[in-house]
Amino acid sequence: MALQITDQNAPELMAGDKLLVIDFWATWCGPCQRLTPIVEALAEKYDGRAVIGKYNVDEGEDLTAQFRIRNIPVLLFLKGGEVVHKFVGAASHAEIEAKIEELI
Repeated sequence: MALQITDQNAPELMAGDKLLVIDFWATWCGPCQRLTPIVEALAEKYDGRAVIGKYNVDEGEDLTAQFRIRNIPVLLFLKGGEVVHKFVGAASHAEIEAKIEELI
């Protein structure tokens, strides 16, 4: 299951040494809803090798502002607290998985 990322736990997660994938989403966003099963499946598959989670832009605003998120869905890939890749819009399962494999 994808981790729920909040403004409170994000700093600790970003300081970690594993690849961090953050799905910026909202309940009212159709493309976000279509991306959810992909994110959940990849979170399960890469458990222990990467941290994959979801950040609800309606419930938090710090990360949205920090990373200047203007559209959703957005998937940010971070290593050492730095963005190393970004998908804007609904990427495919294969595209996301290939990027995770490349970055872990």
